[in-house]
Amino acid sequence: MVIQSYQDQAEQLLKEYALADPVMPYISIIGGIFACKMVYDLTQFISIIQFKSYSSLSKLQRTEWNNRAMSTVHAVFITIMSLYLVFWSDLYSDDQLTGPVTLQSSPVSTFVLGVSVGYFLADLGMIFWFYPDLGGLEYVVHHLLSVVSVAYTMLTGEAQLYTYMVLISETTTPGINLRWYLDIAGMKRSKAYVINGVVIFFSWLVARILLFIYLFYHIYLHYEQVRQIQSFGLFLVAVVPLVLAMMNLMWFAKIFKGLKKTLAKRQ
Repeated sequence: MVIQSYQDQAEQLLKEYALADPVMPYISIIGGIFACKMVYDLTQFISIIQFKSYSSLSKLQRTEWNNRAMSTVHAVFITIMSLYLVFWSDLYSDDQLTGPVTLQSSPVSTFVLGVSVGYFLADLGMIFWFYPDLGGLEYVVHHLLSVVSVAYTMLTGEAQLYTYMVLISETTTPGINLRWYLDIAGMKRSKAYVINGVVIFFSWLVARILLFIYLFYHIYLHYEQVRQIQSFGLFLVAVVPLVLAMMNLMWFAKIFKGLKKTLAKRQ
């Protein structure tokens, strides 16, 4: 009971002071960029010591190695926070009496979105700098849509629920990055590579296909509340998930073909 009391007091202080400042969203963006830089540098430092093959990679491969570690850390962070806020917390519950679910937000949810904006800005900067080696046009479109929509919902507090639903799709990122690491390590014929492909297929199906269907269904059920969002926010809710869903289907088709090809070689 005593520990719980101290925890409640700490959370209350955090909400009232650290997260209540008007400049907090911008601080969280800077924090997200700084965290990306820290993870990038730590990955480089640790990889030189722990992985002998790291030094034999080309400069571009080492850059992508560090970049993928950065994206993996962000994916784990944002997936955990998104799952908690969407499914376990009562912030976006229909039982809330404080207004439409599409207008619900909190200092914590806004702070987390700021960190994510920081990541997308940092990663987008690297994509532009090394274009097209770290990602082609589809990655640029994906990150631009992410920056605009996440920044908007962070600053206005509108449609945060749908933003977090879309961000749950980042749960597939660690598996995609692991596949690249296995490939670069010459393990394409290993059992781990096959298992990784199967995991990617099912995680993509759940997080980027089925979850998006649920998102569209939720928008349909709460259409009257969605209409209360400002015009630009309403445009983002209507367009961004649809564009991302189309991109997800395109990538899913490639994943399915790749998995079939890998399994055929194993027979």
